[in-house]
Amino acid sequence: MARKAQINRKTKETDIMLNLNLDGRGIYDIRTSIPFLDHMLSLFAKHGLFDLKIKARGDIEIDYHHTVEDIGICLGDAVKKALGAKAGIKRYGAAFVPMDEAIASVSMDISDRPYLVYKVAMPKKSKIKNFEADLIEDFLQAIVNRSGMTLHVSVPYGRNIHHMIEALFKALGRALREATTVDPRIKGVMSTKGRL
Repeated sequence: MARKAQINRKTKETDIMLNLNLDGRGIYDIRTSIPFLDHMLSLFAKHGLFDLKIKARGDIEIDYHHTVEDIGICLGDAVKKALGAKAGIKRYGAAFVPMDEAIASVSMDISDRPYLVYKVAMPKKSKIKNFEADLIEDFLQAIVNRSGMTLHVSVPYGRNIHHMIEALFKALGRALREATTVDPRIKGVMSTKGRL
């Protein structure tokens, strides 16, 4: 059974179309109008081996926040929809990814208990060009809220902000790939309760 989802979200602030295939090959076509976010989402797809297509327009002349958060909402919705009943998935995933002087760790539980722990040692008001680095936490919070996952993110050190965020997105992709992998030995869901 194909684990795919298409999400369309249109508000007064954004217009987003997102296609996700959890069982892809890491093929991506990302056009959000925010170049740095395009780069990060491409890394996420490549390292997660997800096929991901995003076309987004938003009121970026005001701020990037609405577009970044709404893409997170759409990605969270897509993960939840593509997983369906979650039968046979490993449920837990974790990854450590170094990027030169920085390192990121991501651990997750696809549990229907949304919770984000975000421990990133990034200087306040950090920017990469016009992209404010604190938008990453808002993006992840939106994914967590809509997908229902518990997500722990840690970037304990790093000098280069780009490297810190890049390591985080690569780790996110790899951890999600592990958590969503189907193990034929798992019958139903990975829970003694019989449901997630």
